[in-house]
Amino acid sequence: MPAFQNDTAFFGHPRGLFYLALTQVWERFSFYGMQALLGLYMVNELLLPGHVEQVIGFAGFRAGLEAVGGPLTRIALSAQIFGLYVGLVNLTPLLGAWLGDRILGQRRTVMAGLLLMAAGHLLMGLEATFLFALLSLVLGAGFLKGNMYAQVGELYPRGDARCGRAFSIFLVALNVGAFLAPLVCGTVGEIYGYHYGFGIAALGMFIGLGFYMAGTRHLPPDRRRPRRGAADAPPAIDRRGWRAIVAILLMIIATIPINTASYQAYNVLILWAADHVDRGLFGLNIPVTWLLTFDGLMTIVGVALSVAVWRWLAARRREPDSYGKIVVSGGLVALAYVLLALGAEVAGPAPVPILMVLLFFVLIDLAYAWYDPPSNSFVSRFAPAAVTTTMMSLMLMSVGIANVVLGWLGRFYEPLGPARFWWLNAAIAGGGVVLALLLRPVARRLLAGHPAGIDAAGATTAF
Repeated sequence: MPAFQNDTAFFGHPRGLFYLALTQVWERFSFYGMQALLGLYMVNELLLPGHVEQVIGFAGFRAGLEAVGGPLTRIALSAQIFGLYVGLVNLTPLLGAWLGDRILGQRRTVMAGLLLMAAGHLLMGLEATFLFALLSLVLGAGFLKGNMYAQVGELYPRGDARCGRAFSIFLVALNVGAFLAPLVCGTVGEIYGYHYGFGIAALGMFIGLGFYMAGTRHLPPDRRRPRRGAADAPPAIDRRGWRAIVAILLMIIATIPINTASYQAYNVLILWAADHVDRGLFGLNIPVTWLLTFDGLMTIVGVALSVAVWRWLAARRREPDSYGKIVVSGGLVALAYVLLALGAEVAGPAPVPILMVLLFFVLIDLAYAWYDPPSNSFVSRFAPAAVTTTMMSLMLMSVGIANVVLGWLGRFYEPLGPARFWWLNAAIAGGGVVLALLLRPVARRLLAGHPAGIDAAGATTAF
C-alpha cells in the first residue's frame, strides 16, 4: 500500500483526511456565507436604482432573462439570479472532473478552484463586477467538488471499511462550515455592510487554500483516467448495467421536485423571513441569516438521528430501501411547507412566530438526512464501474436543475402571496413523493438479480 493509505495518524485515518476536512470547512464557510447574504444583498442594495446601473453587463443579462420568462420584479429577479447561481454551482462539477482526470490533475484543479472562489468573493466587494464574481464562484465550485470527493476516496484501498466513515467525517466538516458561515459572514454583512461579509468569505477561502497546500504531501498523487482500450480500463457495460443506469436515472428524476421545494428554504424563504417573521428570541431580535446557522446545526443532528433510526429499523429488518427513504424525505419537505403555509394564513398581516420557522428547518434538515446519504449510496452501489463518476455528477446536476427551477418559481411569490406560495411548494414536494412511489416498483424490477441486492440500497453501512 502507498504510505498515504497506510497512515492512521488522524484517529485511525490518513492525515490527508484531516487536511481535506479542514479545507472543506473553510470552503463551505465561504460558500454558505455568500449564500446567506446573496438574496438580501440583491433585494436591499444591488438591484435598487442608483446601484444596478453600475453592474457591468447587467442590462443585457436582465434582458436575456426577461426574454425567456417575461418581466421580473426586484424580488423575482433576485430569486431567478440566486437559483441560476446555485444551480450552475451544481452543474459545473462535470467540467471540474474532466479537468482533474484529463488535464490538470486533482491537486492543481482543487487549488485553481479555491483561488477562483476567493477571487469571486473579492469581486463581490464591487458592484460593477457582480456578474464576473458569480462566474468566478460558479467555476471555482465546479473545480472543487468532484475532485475533493475523489481525493477522499483515494486515501483508502478498495474495500477499506474506513472509507465510509471518512465520508461521514467529510459531511460533518461541510456542516461545520455551514453552521459558522451565517453566524459570522451573515452577522457582519447585516450589521456592518454586505461587502464586509463577502470579504470575510474571501478570507475563509484563503485559509482553506492554506490548509490544502499544507497537506498536499499527505494526499494521493494525481491520477489519470486510462486511455480507451487500456488494460486497467473498466469493463464494458452489459445489459444488467444498463438496467441499473435506468433505475438510477429514475431515482434522480424523482428527487428533482423534492429538491426544488427543499432548496427554496435558502432563496425566497430568507427574503420572506426578513419581513414577515417575528425574530425575537430570548429578548433579542436575531439577524435573519442566523436561521441558516440553525439550519447547519440541525443538519448535523438530523444525520446522526436518522442513522440511529435506520440502525434500529435494520435490527428489526424494517429499514426502507433508498427509494423508500426518498419518499420519507419528500413527505417531510411537504409537511414543512404545510406548516409554513398554515402559519402564514393564521398570522395574516402579523409576523409569524420564529419558533414555527425553526420547526420548519428541523423538518427540512431531517428530510435532507433521509435523502442525501441514501441517494448517494444508491448510485455507488448500483452504478457500473465505467460510469460511477458520471452518475454521481448527474446527481449533482439534478440539484442544479432543481435550483434553476426554484429560481424561476420565485416570480410567483408576489402574485400568490406567502401562504399560497408555500402551499405551492408543499404540492411540488408532494408530487415528488408520488413520483418516487410510482417509479419504485419499476426500479425494483430493473434491479432484480443485481449482485448488490435490491434490499441492500440502504445507507446505514456507509456510516
